[in-house]
This record gives sequence, C-alpha cells and structure tokens, in this order.
Amino acid sequence: MLLPGRLFERALVYVGTDFLSSPLWDKYIEYEYMQQDWSRVAMIYTRILENPIQNLDRYFSSFKELAETRPLSELRSAEESAAAAACVDASESAPSASGGKADEGQSQADGSTDQSPKLESAGSVDPEELKKYVGIREAIYTKAKEFESKIIGFEMAIRRPYFHVRPLNVAELENWHNYLNFIEKDGDFNKVVKLYERCVVACANYPEYWIRYVLNMKENGSTDLADNALARATQVFVKKQPEIHLLAARLKEENGDIAGARAVYQLMHSEISPGLLEAVNEHAYMERRLGNLDDAFTLYEQVIAVEKGKEHSPILPFLYAQYARFSYLVAGDAEKARRIVAEALDHLQPSKPLLESLIHLESILLPPRKIDYLEPLVEKFIKPDADTQNTASSTEREELLLTYIEFLGLFGDAKPTNKAKDLHAKLFLSQRSTSELRKRSADDFLSSDRTKMAKTYNGTPPAQPVSNAYPNSQTQWSGGYAAQPQTWPPTQAAPAQPQQWNPAYGQQAAYGAYGGYPAGYTAPPAPTPVPQAAAAYGAYPAQTYPTQSYAPPAAPVVAPVQQPAAAAAAPQAYYNTYY
Repeated sequence: MLLPGRLFERALVYVGTDFLSSPLWDKYIEYEYMQQDWSRVAMIYTRILENPIQNLDRYFSSFKELAETRPLSELRSAEESAAAAACVDASESAPSASGGKADEGQSQADGSTDQSPKLESAGSVDPEELKKYVGIREAIYTKAKEFESKIIGFEMAIRRPYFHVRPLNVAELENWHNYLNFIEKDGDFNKVVKLYERCVVACANYPEYWIRYVLNMKENGSTDLADNALARATQVFVKKQPEIHLLAARLKEENGDIAGARAVYQLMHSEISPGLLEAVNEHAYMERRLGNLDDAFTLYEQVIAVEKGKEHSPILPFLYAQYARFSYLVAGDAEKARRIVAEALDHLQPSKPLLESLIHLESILLPPRKIDYLEPLVEKFIKPDADTQNTASSTEREELLLTYIEFLGLFGDAKPTNKAKDLHAKLFLSQRSTSELRKRSADDFLSSDRTKMAKTYNGTPPAQPVSNAYPNSQTQWSGGYAAQPQTWPPTQAAPAQPQQWNPAYGQQAAYGAYGGYPAGYTAPPAPTPVPQAAAAYGAYPAQTYPTQSYAPPAAPVVAPVQQPAAAAAAPQAYYNTYY
C-alpha cells in the first residue's frame, strides 16, 4: 500500500504542471499541514511557484505568511540547512590573525567555551536571512507569473478541458491549435508533452490532434512517445478514422516494417474504409516504391471488381481514371491505359472525372491523338438525352467542355475547336447572357429614372416628378405619414403590404424624403435659391452641420419668399440617393 505522500507524488508527475492542478496541490498541502512537517510544506510551496498554474498569487501569499510565522530552521530542508551552516563556518574560520588570537586569549581568560553559531541562532529569525530565503522564491514566482500572462488567454478559452462525446465548437478547436503552436515555439519539450496530453483528453475524437502529437514527438526524436500516442489513437480513440491509419501505414513503411504497413492497408480495405480511393492509391504507390508493379495492378483490379458489384458506386469512375493514369505514367503502357478507359465507358455512363481523365490521357500520349473518339463522348455528356441517366449539373458540364476546348486549342484543328466553342456559346453563354440581360434591363430602367430625376443646382426642374415615375407607389404610404416623427436622414420601417416596385428601388424608398413625397403629404414650397455661381450638386460647403431631428410639417409655417424673376419655375427639393 502506498503512503499518501508517495501517492500525491505519483499524481503530480502526471498533472502537477497543469494550469488547473490547484485542487491537487491544495490537498497535498493540507495533508502535510496535518503532519506538521513544515520543511516539506515549504518545499511544496517552492515547487508550486515554479509552475504557471491557477491561483499562483494565493500560493505566494500563503508561503510568505508561513515564512513569517515559522523559524527558518523548521522551513529549510536538510540540504538548505547544511548549506547555510557551511556558509557560517566559512565566515567564522577566516578571521584576522590578530583578532583571532585576541579572541582566543579573552576566551581562555573568561573560562568560556565555544558554542556553535548554528545553536546560537537556532531559535531566532535573522531578517536578512529571511529576506534572502523569501527573495529566492519570489524570483521563481515572478518568472512563473510572466509566463502565465502569456498563456492566460489560451487557458481562459478552454471551456471544456475534459472529454465529452459532444463535438467542440470551432473556436475551441482553433484555440487548441494556437496554444500548441505557442508552446512548441517556446521550446520546452516537457511543456509540449504535457499540453499534448491535456489536448488529447478534450479532443480525443479528433484525429488531427493525434496526428499532430505523433509527428511532433517523431520530429523531436521521441519515438517511444510517438508510438505510444499512435497506438492509443489507432486502437482506442479514433480507430474508425482512416486518417490515423494512413499515418500508421506510412510510419511503418518508413521504419522498414513492410508487413505491418500492408496489414494496415488490408485492414482499411476490409473494415475501416472499404473503397477509399486515397487508401487504394497509397497502397499502390507503396508497392510501386517496392518494385511490385504487378501487385499494384492487382490491387486496382480487385477494388474495381468489388465496386462494379455495387449499384451506382460513386468511386468507380475515379478508380478507372486513376488505374489508367497509373498504367501509363508508371508502367508506360499506353494501350493498356486506353483499354482501361474503354472498359470504363462500356460499364459506366460518361462522367466528368472519367472524361477528364480521358482528355488528360490523350494530352500526354504520343500522337496521333484520338480527337474523333473524344468528340462524341464529350457531346453525349454535354447534351444528355432524356433517356440517359446523366445527373451532372450545368456547372460540371460547362467545366468539362472548357477543358475539352483547351485540349482542342493545344492539339486540335480549327474546325473541331470552333465547333466546341460554338457549342459552349449556344448552351451556356446564351443562357447566362439572357439572365444577365434581364438584370441589366432592370438596372438600366433605374438608371434612366435616376437620370430623369437628377439635375444640377441651377434651378432646372426634372422632366418628370418622382411621384409619377412609380405609379403604384401610392399604395405604399399611409396618409398620416406627415405626422410620424423621424430622424434625419429618416429611416422608414418596412411596410406591411408587399412591395410593388422594383426591388432595386428599396434603397431609395428607405429615405422617404429623397426624390419625392409620399401620398398624403403636402410638399412645402421650395426655398429661394441663393444667388451664387451655378455648381453641380454634391459640392458641399466647408462647414458641417450637426445631426438633428426633423419632422416634415403638415403645412408651410412661413410664407414663401418671392421667386426672382430670372427663375422660370420653383426648383423642387431633391437630394441625390447617394452622398
């Protein structure tokens, strides 16, 4: 049975430096207080002050209180007491020659005996010694506080330091990555390991943290820690995630364990993620590196045979495309690559990945290139019949056609190139142009209407009032609009009735006084224009005006000033939509 002190020490090895380890340290201090072992209590406080943990200020205050209430002889450890005694002995053993003899003679005359300096000061507290004792711990505490100020933001962002099956939010996941980045740059390997262990508790279901942990330990030369973390990830915590198994296979191959790497790949093909294209490719690439091309070909053929037995396999076109590409680029067998694609087209409907692979294959093969063979396949995919089961979107079909046009531009003649471009213009540009034309027509209508409303500040009236430009606007405003208080510029709440005008007019409608008056509102007479040089509207005076509340009056309060004879008509108050 372990003693409590030894049990505390075992616990502190694992979590003693964690930011939230205060409860464990408190229990340890409480136990040693019960034992009245003051030197051990002081030692525990010293160890706490070395770590940037929570409640560090409280621990330092408690330590100073302990140092002021207990003598140093009880607080010092055996090593510290021996060091202090050695310092005293060294200072006493080197007196001056004359002074030493005089003291010796005086002692013999008095008949007194020498006493140890340690015994003389055993029950007393030397202020200088106490200050030195506390000062050493204070320097340790200050250093820990400086580091705590750097990590406190990361620590406060950790809302769930324990494991739970519920997923973590994005902010907390990013905080763990940022915290790990900071600790790794700090360079303290022990802190790095401790933080990774904390991280994989809260983030145990996320393979990216396990992968990062393994790679960091491998980079620092700690293969034992890397193997331990990888074993826990692949066998317990994320054993159903293919990413961690791909890493395990790669590391086993790197370490020379080819049989182990093959076993990992077979486990992925059969149980973890059957049909995963990345796993198939990585396995084939490993066999290629080992010089086993036949095994790589057999692997592709086996997986393709399995996927052909499924109905609507989503990865079968990619497998055919990758197998054809691998056959030509690695083995240099162009005829085999073409046979693979032909077999795929016999069993599958033309698809974007398959046709892209075929176009890419023809682009890297030696001439002559089979453009006549590609053209009907591309047109069948671009212009599907009602009977064909082509579920490709318009974007996918256009992207493939653009790839084909680029291929023709590099290797084709003018006739097939122009034919493909005409097909693209007919099927895609015309439809997009129609929708853009409709949008442009609406924008032109608004632009034309703004042109009719716009005028310079020289008093020229608009060709048509704004209230008549939108005849349906009478239904949008209540008759009591003039009595509603507004702020300047007025912000009009959305009307309860559905909008009748073009949606693009919403920006103007949000400012009721801009460009016209609503129904039921009597427009005040326009003010007399100040005689000055004509200038285009938008030239603001140098002075600024404070924001003020403005409520349109129901009727003009002040009689209008007589218009100058030079003015043909009173200019209507108008403010442009945009400042």
